[in-house]
Amino acid sequence: MIFEQIRHGGCLSYLIGCESTRAAIAIDPELGEADRYTTLAAEKGLRLRYVLDTHTHADHFTASRELGRELSIPVVMNKKSAAPFVDLRVEDGDTLVVGSLRLRVLETPGHTDDSLCLVLPDRILTGDTLLIGGTGRTDLPTGDPNALYDSLFGKVMSLDDALLVYPAHDYKGRSHTTIGAERAQNPRLQQRERTAFVELMRGLDIAMPQHLSEALRTNRTGGKTVTQLIAEAARAIAFMSMGDLKDRIESVERDLVVLDVRERDSFRARHLPGAINIPRGELELRADRELVDPTARIVTYCEYGKISTLAAHTLRSMGFLRTVALDGGLDAWTKAGFPVAAA
Repeated sequence: MIFEQIRHGGCLSYLIGCESTRAAIAIDPELGEADRYTTLAAEKGLRLRYVLDTHTHADHFTASRELGRELSIPVVMNKKSAAPFVDLRVEDGDTLVVGSLRLRVLETPGHTDDSLCLVLPDRILTGDTLLIGGTGRTDLPTGDPNALYDSLFGKVMSLDDALLVYPAHDYKGRSHTTIGAERAQNPRLQQRERTAFVELMRGLDIAMPQHLSEALRTNRTGGKTVTQLIAEAARAIAFMSMGDLKDRIESVERDLVVLDVRERDSFRARHLPGAINIPRGELELRADRELVDPTARIVTYCEYGKISTLAAHTLRSMGFLRTVALDGGLDAWTKAGFPVAAA
């Protein structure tokens, strides 16, 4: 078996090929690496026969649709997937034949309702169902901690301890683990009683993915990429210059809300004076409750001025009609020598 792991930040995807027939499958491909899968396949002398997503991703944009179209190969997902571009919908017990390789499908809902794992003789690709030292979160759309408990303890953890585990994400530079190591060391798997496990999952406080709304919309519908969405959003909103914002921040009669839409850790490190923080991925959940006044003048900003454009467009669509985005971002603001604060 030819087995290649491709890392894009914390996202892990895979190219798996049959040595004898040179047939191959790409699993959880990331849009920013789309060319890499075809290039790597060519370097290895492989012909892609399938492209598969283990679930509907909320934290990156899938390349499955693009690869499927470019190579005229089937896009494979769980039968419960909402994505209209899926060609082959699989379910529990199905087997994908890739040359002499056999990949058995396990439906493992919980992180999402369309999550699945792929089992080979010596390893399992777990998507976001089981991670190294953790599990997939259950607080995103279609997540269910009770279903995740059944998937983990009823299916995945019933497999051989020696089975290698290759997840779809890891943010600490690790490549794989084993069923046995996770059974012994994974803190979430120590909660073996359903009630304790569900309570643990419901009590987690994890930052929302930065591109949550856009990624889900694109991956579910085969819609536009984030670059296209940013371009469209920029045409539908107004902007505020850095000079104007600096003057308003320093004014005695401060008449606007400065909204930092980066993640919390970035906000705590440095931010604009007087800014409040709602990460972009949490806007739809928190804006009505925390911004309150739909008539307020709001200016959004991020590090480079991209995500803040989407955020301003989102807020306008939610009824905050006086929202604008900073023309530029915190990076340009800092380089201009304008003031910043830290938590």
